[in-house]
Amino acid sequence: MPVIWKGVMPAVTTKFDENGDVVLPAFEKNLKAQIDAGVSALILGGTLGESSVLEVSEKKLLVDTALVVAEKRVPVILNIAEGSLREALRQTALAEEWGAEGLMVLPPMRYKSDHRETVHWYKTIAKSTSLPILVYNNPVDYKTEITLDMFAEFAELENIQAVKESTRDVTNVTRMKNKFGDRFKILCGVDTLSMEELVLGADGLVAGLVCAFPAETVWLYKLVKQGKIKEATALYRWFMPLLELDIHPKLVQYIKLAESVVGLGTEHVREPRLPLAGEERERVLKIIKDAVACRPGIPESLVADTAQ
Repeated sequence: MPVIWKGVMPAVTTKFDENGDVVLPAFEKNLKAQIDAGVSALILGGTLGESSVLEVSEKKLLVDTALVVAEKRVPVILNIAEGSLREALRQTALAEEWGAEGLMVLPPMRYKSDHRETVHWYKTIAKSTSLPILVYNNPVDYKTEITLDMFAEFAELENIQAVKESTRDVTNVTRMKNKFGDRFKILCGVDTLSMEELVLGADGLVAGLVCAFPAETVWLYKLVKQGKIKEATALYRWFMPLLELDIHPKLVQYIKLAESVVGLGTEHVREPRLPLAGEERERVLKIIKDAVACRPGIPESLVADTAQ
């Protein structure tokens, strides 16, 4: 189904057991919870999905499973994050073959490409596929910034359609809108800037804590888009201690712990990541449990709306 770049798009985690094997029932349960809450797409194999430790066969398994669970209600998007263009092109072709309906594409991994190299990377991938592309702009974590001048060169390619805005600079939303209007849809990729960027005109969120709190994330998005800023602010203030778990190097472990607390996932990760332990685990667990203890009730109108 076509991808409409707006709303809430969870960067879903990959569920493992204690041996590091994929646990499909837990994965399916979480996907169903996301769809029931009203998300607009599912993004697989991102940073939260532990893409760097997934085998290609496992990525196919995730796509196959998500397509079955989604039943054409929301599109399934696969992340492409590779060190070589040859491998990125191979996995792009596989994603299309498997039935993925969109791509989230990172710049080259483990190498800080310059302007010419970055533009070549994205244009070559885009020209190789008919799938719509979400450009992941995260210079904080991945060192390569996708600049406005680069986006100007991307504009000629119709399937480069959106950006996951993770520069941490909220004024980039305004810069993109001023320069390109609605040519590129903008999705906030930093949980702790969700409300700020939505207010400034971002079209949606690629979210992390949505994995554990899907209804609250969709509710926040809808409140802001409806102009109910007072209500959105109250919800955002409750949410912020949880959202801050998304901007830590151990965001995968932190968010997976949150999923396990609310019954939407497992805490297990794959090495080199290790499960949380000791004081760190207790500290993060307290943040999660404190938030759950005063979790706001979801309005029946929202539940009814997402069920339609």
